[in-house]
Amino acid sequence: MPDNTTHGRSSTSGQRFGRVSRIVFWACAVAVLVLSLAPATAPMPSTGWDKTNHLLAFAMLAFWAHRAYPGRTAAVLLGLLAYGGLIEALQAFTPDRSAEWADLLADGVGLLFGEMLARLMWPWLAKRLSVDGQRA
Repeated sequence: MPDNTTHGRSSTSGQRFGRVSRIVFWACAVAVLVLSLAPATAPMPSTGWDKTNHLLAFAMLAFWAHRAYPGRTAAVLLGLLAYGGLIEALQAFTPDRSAEWADLLADGVGLLFGEMLARLMWPWLAKRLSVDGQRA
């Protein structure tokens, strides 16, 4: 017979972690937008190559989205790719930025990489951190 106290605690813990994941995801989405539209002359974090900046930003978004919105992988990834397209369109209207198809391609590659990483890492992290009430 399951222990209701433990079950309640793990369920609450899992819900809380899901809420935190959604907050982190949306904070990252806003940060990506701000960094993408900020003047290129402003100092900002960079890998040194624009395409890897896109890849890493969208990998991070996919990674957090996987946990924030479980079971909605296709819809979320398509939405994030559209978000990347929106950012590229907005960059076309900024004075020192430009829209590039290669950037959108890097976003898509980053989304796939982030999703693969999430599928490998979240189960391990959940087990390790006892997020779902399991002990490692």
